Amino acid sequence: MNLLVLLLFCALCGMAVALGIAVRRLRLQERRMEDAAQQIADYILDRRKGGIECNEEGAMSHLFHEVNSLVTIADAHADSERRAKEFLRDTISDISHQLKTPIAALDIYNGILQQEAADTDTVREFADLSEQELDRIESMVQSLLKMARLDAGAIILEQSPENISGLLEHIIGRYSFRAEQEGKELVLEGDGQSILLCDRIWLSEAVGNLIKNALDHTARGDRIRVQWQHSPCLTQIIVEDSGSGIHPEDLYHIFKRFYRSRFSKDTQGVGLGLPLAKSIVEAHQGSIEVHSELGYGTVFTIDLPTMTKL
Repeated sequence: MNLLVLLLFCALCGMAVALGIAVRRLRLQERRMEDAAQQIADYILDRRKGGIECNEEGAMSHLFHEVNSLVTIADAHADSERRAKEFLRDTISDISHQLKTPIAALDIYNGILQQEAADTDTVREFADLSEQELDRIESMVQSLLKMARLDAGAIILEQSPENISGLLEHIIGRYSFRAEQEGKELVLEGDGQSILLCDRIWLSEAVGNLIKNALDHTARGDRIRVQWQHSPCLTQIIVEDSGSGIHPEDLYHIFKRFYRSRFSKDTQGVGLGLPLAKSIVEAHQGSIEVHSELGYGTVFTIDLPTMTKL
């Protein structure tokens, strides 16, 4: 009988200890949940960064780790949104700054036209200047719209097999008159049978911008050579000029929007042609590189994947 009572007593003591441990663990988990809830609340209110502190194992820890993963994803999205807002703010500031110059020029030209209305030659001269500034504004706006559409993924490239020779001949044809007027030589080299899968309109824009950039930075008597190389894996389009070259300080910045070198003599460009070319090439899953030696010329190389199927 005494043994039975002793066993019962031991059982009750064991149950009491187990119950105490369970209650203690429940209270500990409750505190951990409260701490986690407070950390989440602080995170939502942006009073702290990071996730829930957790160095233990178990189902609760697994839950906390998953919450931390969500926090990491949310932080990444927040950083991306912040960078996008900063980019938009800077872009708007740049656009505003770039538009001030041609608009101010137009204002001056119109004032002169009003004062010299009786002088036909003066009116004609400043009307031509006004037209140039308007063309400059239109070009800037069109380039910005194209880049905005590319950035937003609002453009689906209409890719089709194109004969590279025919495509580049068409592009060069748009600039041959200017080259002739400025006493510069445009040369085309490559295999006439090569085929490239691309969006003809957009790739023409990219290569055309490189040719225009070469014309802007060469002098009378200089040569601009456009060539291509084709392999089963890669197609290269190379635009090379014997012009003034790019200052080493500028090489890492020339694809930035609105970048203007302090060494450049170009006072009309707004720094959109090269960034637009880069965006178009990257939309084709390609890349663009530049090599230049000051005083000896510049080489732009476009690398595009060679595709055999649409």
